[in-house]
Amino acid sequence: MKEKLVCIGNGMAGVRTLEELLKLDPEKYDITVLGTELYGNYNRILLSPVLAGEKNIDDIILNSQEWYDQNGITLYTGHTVTQINRIKREITSDQDVTIKYDRLLIATGSNPFIIPIPGHNLPGVVSFRDITDVEAMLAASRHGQYAVVIGGGLLGLEAANGLMKQGMDVTVVHLLDTLMERQLDKPAATLLKTSLEQRGIKFLMEAQTAEIIGTEQVTAVRFKDGLEIPANIVVMAVGIRPNTTLAKAAGIYCERGIIVNDTMQTYDPRIYAVGECVQHRGQAYGLVAPLYEQAKVCANHLADMGIARYSGSVVSTRLKVTGIELFSAGDFLGNGKTEEIIFQDPAQGIYKKLVVHNNYIKGAVMYGDTVDSAWYLQLMREQADIGHIRDKLLFGQAYALGSALGGTAASAVTLMSDDTQICGCNGVCKGTIVKTITNEGLTTLEQVRLHTKASASCGSCSHLVEQILAITVKDYHNTAPKKKAMCHCTELSHDEVQTAIKQQHLTSIAQIFDQLAWKNPDGCQVCRPALNYYLLAHFPAEVKDDYQSRFINERVHANIQKDGTYSVVPRMWGGLTNPQELRAIANVVEKFNIPTVKMTGGQRIDLLGVKKTDLPAVWADLNQAGLVSGYAYGKAVRTVKTCVGSEWCRFGTQPAMELGVKLEKMTWGSWTPHKFKMAVSGCPRNCAEVTIKDFGVIGVEAGWEIHVGGNGGIKVRVTDLLCKVTTPEEVLEYCGAFMQLYRENARYLERTAPWIERVGLDYVKQQLVADNDNRQSLFRRFLESQHFAQAEDPWIARALGGLDAHEFKPLKQVTTSEIKVVALPEEEVA
Repeated sequence: MKEKLVCIGNGMAGVRTLEELLKLDPEKYDITVLGTELYGNYNRILLSPVLAGEKNIDDIILNSQEWYDQNGITLYTGHTVTQINRIKREITSDQDVTIKYDRLLIATGSNPFIIPIPGHNLPGVVSFRDITDVEAMLAASRHGQYAVVIGGGLLGLEAANGLMKQGMDVTVVHLLDTLMERQLDKPAATLLKTSLEQRGIKFLMEAQTAEIIGTEQVTAVRFKDGLEIPANIVVMAVGIRPNTTLAKAAGIYCERGIIVNDTMQTYDPRIYAVGECVQHRGQAYGLVAPLYEQAKVCANHLADMGIARYSGSVVSTRLKVTGIELFSAGDFLGNGKTEEIIFQDPAQGIYKKLVVHNNYIKGAVMYGDTVDSAWYLQLMREQADIGHIRDKLLFGQAYALGSALGGTAASAVTLMSDDTQICGCNGVCKGTIVKTITNEGLTTLEQVRLHTKASASCGSCSHLVEQILAITVKDYHNTAPKKKAMCHCTELSHDEVQTAIKQQHLTSIAQIFDQLAWKNPDGCQVCRPALNYYLLAHFPAEVKDDYQSRFINERVHANIQKDGTYSVVPRMWGGLTNPQELRAIANVVEKFNIPTVKMTGGQRIDLLGVKKTDLPAVWADLNQAGLVSGYAYGKAVRTVKTCVGSEWCRFGTQPAMELGVKLEKMTWGSWTPHKFKMAVSGCPRNCAEVTIKDFGVIGVEAGWEIHVGGNGGIKVRVTDLLCKVTTPEEVLEYCGAFMQLYRENARYLERTAPWIERVGLDYVKQQLVADNDNRQSLFRRFLESQHFAQAEDPWIARALGGLDAHEFKPLKQVTTSEIKVVALPEEEVA
């Protein structure tokens, strides 16, 4: 008869222990798991990407119900264990379920610390601990504007980044003058703060929160110095405390956490504990890698193997904010006996510091370039003598070992020992990856992820896993995939699909699916918009726009906003308008009770808060004054921003407004791989910010400079100078030719900036400047496509012609009498 093992806690540490146990002895126990949350076992460290909208909840589920069923594990979700009876060896949950055990595993995790200031229990004050917290923050971002995050540590910054990405105005409040002071020194923290400020996050440093203000809901936060800022949600991210309540009540010895020995046993030898709830050798851990190391040891003893020991962990930290490379480990501050090796390049935003004592690395902090972080961590864990490579250490593993040992980057990976931990999130070592690749015949990164979980969480170790693949799989570089498929519906890349469309003259999505053996007969949300664009770009005269392949903004020709209403942006040619247009806009605003009117960055007027059902009527009124759609919603030509040029400016050398109007009237309505913005400045003072546009024109004494490939978004890119011309007609020709080259060659959702970096400015110059015939041919094709693109303004077609009328009507009007209220059981409401 099997022994009974009960696991209290359905989180990462407890379930990981069970996974390790099942590998060692799957038949030893009848296993029961109880978890307080209603969700299954999920990856808590990936809550940040969920909040940021980069992943959804399904993406972070580690083990589904099927996994529990397949392994014969009984799972109780929504059950909080309230009592451990050590005499009877049984536990009881708040649902009156009592279960006997032979061995008990406590994995109750930790509780977020809430500062007990006035107002801390108001609705709208949340922690950042579980899916429920994330759901509360996402809900707040849909209905409110201001978020205050108390705590400038790892969790606080990840929460702030996520809320900012959801469109909120975020202020981080930190008690000290340095962010992440437990992981970063001041130089690295300063770089981090600057980077986050550039993204839009505000900071109040050395600020002490005095009160959270509100009656039924949080409305503001007040500080000790009297400053008060608005808040629709307040996130407390000031630390966690081991959850020892249940263990203490059962008489299990606890200090800060549940005290365990090196085999993860508590003072009761039948009871084990792992994870954030434990205290081992005076240390409690809140990172995933130590918890997985504990899980492995605990499983070893639950399987009666008795050979593993946990001696503590060297912890490292990474920030899960997209685009920010940050790493720290060990004693990164050092002391009077240690030395510091520092590399700093402020211009590139790179900072590296190693803390060394007697030629042994004791700590590291890195910002901007963390490629070698795993190697430094391994050197720390192995207490490797770095004396022979000390002068090359900060230049990275490939250089240091390549130079010192005669190897290359690949050989550096080869030199790693089998117990070198590659994936910190999942605790996967090099030896495990190599063995699995060999035994299972794996050849791709995705296969390695599936079989070992290495790089399956935050993905920061993907490059190391690929290097291991390269040294393990014979002829890997010839057999590994050299391209990225468009989506899971096909093995073909964007380039291959475009080539097939042109060569096989495919003119419908159905033809593409049929001729190119699409796996999914209906396609998906990734491939359908791309295919619709490619067809329109290559065969504008023959292809009919596929309405159903467009996302909501392009489908309804307006921008959906976070409250479900829409914004409407009329086109203003070159940024110019007149009393008739302004009067029409004012009348529409009053007639339809449009709550917000705002000037855009592209010199247009944005009408925000329009009901979907009102859109056709709003357009009809605007059309009567001659206003047409500004395509502010589309992967299309947006605006042509202008300065006042020589028409009005004392310094203007060329008529910027006149040329801007001509450019916009020539190009409007053109679908492009991504949004496309232009600008014209009448002189080199560049008041129209030409040098961050996709296509920019600057007036000079002798004519016009033409710039291409700029971007003013998250990753700012200054334009490249394409050429100089003397007449406006030449500017128009270059503009049309450049757009057509981009339209025919770029991949869908690729802005001009990354496209030019991929194909090279020389290629663009060769196509447009060096080859006159080719430029004129491209220009002719562009004008031909515009004949169809500008055939009819989409607003007019829908306002007056009733096109796609069903899109703007509700499926059914429901009266209040038809709404049935269903009472939920109390526990479901909670």
